[in-house]
Amino acid sequence: MAQPASQPPDEDERLALLHGLQLLDSLPEPAFDRITRLATRLLGVPMALVSLVDRDRQWFKSRVGLAATETPREQAFCAHAILQTGPFVVTDALEDARFADNPLVTGALGLRFYAGVPIRTAGGLALGTLCALDQRPRTLSADDLQTLQDLADMVSQEVQLRESLLATQHRLDASERRFRAVFELAPVGVALVAPDGGWIGTNAALSALLGYDRDALRRETLTGLTWVDDRAAEATLLEALRQRQAERYTLEKRYVHANGEPVWVRQSVSLKFNAAGQPEYFVAVLEDIGARKAAEARLDAAMRELEQRVAQRTDELVQANARLQAALEQQAASARALRQREAELTAVLEHANDAYICMDESSIITVWNLQAAEVFGWTAAEAIGRPMYELIVPPDMRQAHRDGVHRYVVTRHSTMMDRRLELPAVRKDGTVILLELRIRALNVDGRHLFSAFMHDISERKREENRRLQEARVDPLTGLYNRRALEEMLPQAMARADRDDKPLALLFIDLDGFKAVNDNLGHDAGDAVLRDVAARLRAHVRQTDTLVRLAGDEFTVVLERLQGGLPAARQVAQKLVDRLAQPFELDLGVARIGASIGVAIYLPGSGESAARLIKTADGWMYQAKRAGKGCVLPLE
Repeated sequence: MAQPASQPPDEDERLALLHGLQLLDSLPEPAFDRITRLATRLLGVPMALVSLVDRDRQWFKSRVGLAATETPREQAFCAHAILQTGPFVVTDALEDARFADNPLVTGALGLRFYAGVPIRTAGGLALGTLCALDQRPRTLSADDLQTLQDLADMVSQEVQLRESLLATQHRLDASERRFRAVFELAPVGVALVAPDGGWIGTNAALSALLGYDRDALRRETLTGLTWVDDRAAEATLLEALRQRQAERYTLEKRYVHANGEPVWVRQSVSLKFNAAGQPEYFVAVLEDIGARKAAEARLDAAMRELEQRVAQRTDELVQANARLQAALEQQAASARALRQREAELTAVLEHANDAYICMDESSIITVWNLQAAEVFGWTAAEAIGRPMYELIVPPDMRQAHRDGVHRYVVTRHSTMMDRRLELPAVRKDGTVILLELRIRALNVDGRHLFSAFMHDISERKREENRRLQEARVDPLTGLYNRRALEEMLPQAMARADRDDKPLALLFIDLDGFKAVNDNLGHDAGDAVLRDVAARLRAHVRQTDTLVRLAGDEFTVVLERLQGGLPAARQVAQKLVDRLAQPFELDLGVARIGASIGVAIYLPGSGESAARLIKTADGWMYQAKRAGKGCVLPLE
């Protein structure tokens, strides 16, 4: 009696991720169906499946040659295959004790042959298989097994892409929740203000400070609620931000409360620009200083009154002293209020979105907020009292860090102070991240303190690099595009000058490609272009550069060319021969050819990249007129 396959040791984790990816019971998708069709054609089998092994069943995300959408897991050959590290092959199920009495073998399907390769996640979990099936015994060659493995890797890449997108969405959701919590719970008023002065977003503290609910605030503007006498001064500061003459400003000003009374605030404003360099929104933080202003006014009045009475009525000294004592008590109350406000600001700093670190002139850390612990992995208890360079400065930069601090203490001059910098840093676990930071030096009682706000921009930089790469790559073939050629060809010519090695540019135009589109359709044309790219890759060196210019035009840059034009022609002729071979497509066989023009760049000639391309293009058109399928010039 055959036994069902055992469960993988990571079964719970595997099932959780399988369900989280939402692939089960989903609609068919071309990305998977294309691979199963390729498997049947390349391996010559009637059936191919993308099978996902669930808790009690195997469900087919893609299937060719099989009507059923799922089978019980206890009957699934794939349940055995996911336990393997490589292909799992059953050449004749009737001769295999594990499957001889399996209903899939003995029933109407009559399954005799099975070959499956696990589909794995980025963490190595096997979610299912890509498998090929037949109703007669078979034996696969080593090439066939490699083909099945390559196709399974393509399915795994598709699954891993979805896994990465799911993880990215989870991180974005968590970041948004943290931002909203900090925004809403801040003890000071915080607002996002449109370039025209309208309130985009406000927190509860701001509504309480100004006496307007959020809907009422959105009907007002920052300038409209500013006390008339304070508008001119702030208008100048706002314009300086728009012109990027300053990154932020802080001022004490008055707003008009909903009851018509003035509200004194200490306001800090910065301006966020979009990717196009246009103002996007202002960030305003408003601290209520009404109590301090009132206390200052009362203290000033009391001091003036005291001076007048001392000058005019020395006989009222006792009463004047009493009033002075009252004034001093009021001053003490104001000082207590100020300390309380400082404590509130410290709390805001502790919970700021950016990592905040303060160190003394010996680089000993004195302040380390929660975001610093989040970014670098060190708790405040671990970090405070230790030199900063031991915790986050990369080893090869530590001496420069110490030298810079010492130089500033001695000369009060540094190129790094009060500037936005991008520098690498090391986390507790040893990983290196990229920071955006600004350092400011403070002089407190004759000693220097260094205050730094830091933000991890590693993910942003990776995204920028990814977008830059995408802008230089043709999405259909994966080859470099015209933009990339315009950037890289002058660099390659410069290397040829330095190395004193000639360079060749092959300009390739496909012969008969339009007939493929006309007769078989544009999908077939796209498939031919992808296959052309693959054939070109297979027949040039890794150091050579392949480019799809547009349509059916390609170029190849051959660097450090030994042998000049004859060597370049030899490579070009090999490409002509390879592209003349038939292309096997879903709708039939396509036949095309290629005409190639060759241009040689000689080191030190001073020829421009544009001229080199034009020369190769001209020879290509002569090759077309000469009968196509050839390489020019001959010598």
